[in-house]
Amino acid sequence: MLTPAEAVLHAALAALGDATRRQIFERIIRQPSTVGALAHGFPVTRSAVSQHLRVLKLARLVVDESQGTRRLYRFDPVGISALEAWVRAMRAFAAAEKG
Repeated sequence: MLTPAEAVLHAALAALGDATRRQIFERIIRQPSTVGALAHGFPVTRSAVSQHLRVLKLARLVVDESQGTRRLYRFDPVGISALEAWVRAMRAFAAAEKG
């Protein structure tokens, strides 16, 4: 069974493994966006963008907030923090193996 931190890491790695999802995430980092605004920049339906956002949200890479009848998606640092911690651990392991 995965710890909560391992679950976030696993979900973040899986979520960013998809090129379209990664591009959506990169756009949200640059500017918080609605589904409609994101859908205009991709050759996929609004429904597909919503599905990608659900995966990113479950991976703790984005959060959403209600703004009237729309939802605004913003960067969530929790998923990236899990990835950074893993990368640091792998670098430390690699350095220890060399030395």
